[in-house]
Amino acid sequence: MKGKSRLSAKSLGYCSCHVCGLVSRPDNDDDTIDLCPRCHTTLYMRKTGSIERCWALLLASAILYVPANTLIMMETGTLISYRKDTILSGVVHLWVSGSWFVAAIVFVASIVVPLFKIIALALLLMSVQRRSRHWIPQRTRLYRLVEAVGRWSMLDIFVVTLLAALVQIRSLAIVKAGPAAIAFGAVVVLTMLAAMAFDPRLIWDPIRKEKP
Repeated sequence: MKGKSRLSAKSLGYCSCHVCGLVSRPDNDDDTIDLCPRCHTTLYMRKTGSIERCWALLLASAILYVPANTLIMMETGTLISYRKDTILSGVVHLWVSGSWFVAAIVFVASIVVPLFKIIALALLLMSVQRRSRHWIPQRTRLYRLVEAVGRWSMLDIFVVTLLAALVQIRSLAIVKAGPAAIAFGAVVVLTMLAAMAFDPRLIWDPIRKEKP
């Protein structure tokens, strides 16, 4: 509510288990708490090195995003033709050939979604490091969206496999994955790990009321 101070679980001495979700109140005030009383997992008030790990994984994925979209993703050949396609050229080819639905899926899953996750996590990290007090509920929802999208990140790989199968079925072509496939798979994995490394509780820390 406006005009009233907001207390956080940390300010009251409570900590939630990242495995079973149990909220407990330890006797000591250290960042590291012994064990969860229910599942016996080591507990932390905040994930240790969350920002550093997330930045490292995110920068690595951003670097690999470039070759993933500029190098050859797929090589297809028949008796009369041979094509080398990047992700974007493959989308254009599908669109021109009339496969609009498949082209839209490939474009969203392989280009839009990874880029969205990279930009969203970068914005969250910068806002946390600046200890911003603005748009906190909206940033929390943004993280939840990134986390939810992350569960479907392997759809990117599935789409490439599906595309290869469609080419083979339609034209009996020979399909071979290009060097971009490795970079593309790495981007998917690294963005998933970056989202897991980020601690969303850091978003709320600037407005929490400390214990006296």
